[in-house]
Amino acid sequence: MSVSVPLPAYDVAPTDIDGVRVGIAHDAQALTGCTAVLVPEGATAAVDVRGGAPGTRETDALGPARLVQQAHAVVLTGGSAFGLRAADGVMQALAEQNVGFDTGVARVPIVPAAVIFDLALGQPQAPTVAMGQQCVTNARRERPPEGNAGAGMGASVGKILGMAGAMKAGQGIAGVELGQGIRVSALVVVNALGDVVHPTTGHILAGARTQQGGFADTLHVLAQRAEQGPAAFAARTNTVIGVVVTNARLTHDAALRVAHMAHDGLARALRPAHTPWDGDTLFVLATGERAADPMSIGAWAAEVVAWAVVRAALFAEPAGGLPSAHSLAASS
Repeated sequence: MSVSVPLPAYDVAPTDIDGVRVGIAHDAQALTGCTAVLVPEGATAAVDVRGGAPGTRETDALGPARLVQQAHAVVLTGGSAFGLRAADGVMQALAEQNVGFDTGVARVPIVPAAVIFDLALGQPQAPTVAMGQQCVTNARRERPPEGNAGAGMGASVGKILGMAGAMKAGQGIAGVELGQGIRVSALVVVNALGDVVHPTTGHILAGARTQQGGFADTLHVLAQRAEQGPAAFAARTNTVIGVVVTNARLTHDAALRVAHMAHDGLARALRPAHTPWDGDTLFVLATGERAADPMSIGAWAAEVVAWAVVRAALFAEPAGGLPSAHSLAASS
């Protein structure tokens, strides 16, 4: 990657946390795929859905006062609602490994999932059950790939003027080690309506482009068309989904608070975030290895989510006729 953007050394991946593995599967021709974050021993799990157009599975099971407050995997997938079937494959593969909630008669893996809409890029295909199974087979402790990989294979950003003016994005990872070996990491898939911006300078890194080749600035477009309503905007099928993983010991309520705080990272790196046409959803998985202050975990969750969004854009490569931040920088 040759994009000249300073990136902080937030290099802790989810797989740097004991008990966590990540597996991906994708179709580079159809431009779709899925990513599974696996915690076979179980982790305290929570979710916060902020966008107006989510596609999810098992999120109600992670709500307050529920019986089961742990998950064994989280699946991020392309293919819109069709792609949720990939979670069936992850569930089946984990069950074959005797992983899951013990019901007394069988172990049932708890596998919540969220989708992006990537059917408009590449071929209109969705990840399958077999691809979900492949994620478990492919799961490793090594750092997962970024950019065009897994559920990020068909991701794009900057779609306020339609797909013709959009840019390629993908999957991004950022994480940090705090004191006493406490780790916080985020893996996100960025398929946003808005623009990816530098979290501190606000400069657009990837987003909607004008016919002249410059950035349109989604906020500017919204201002110019504020009176026109939804019909004025070309793309309404977007979302950012992700998982924050920590080795902190959190109650379910604390994990939910971390999920709330983590969404601040989307607001720092996406302009705008949480729109009616985005399904922004963030999960939290806490493995419980280290005692930690939930406020510290939440504050750093927002920070690493923001930079994971940036990395999802900067590490993407052109695909489906869309340029990426990388390719535009190389051609300038």
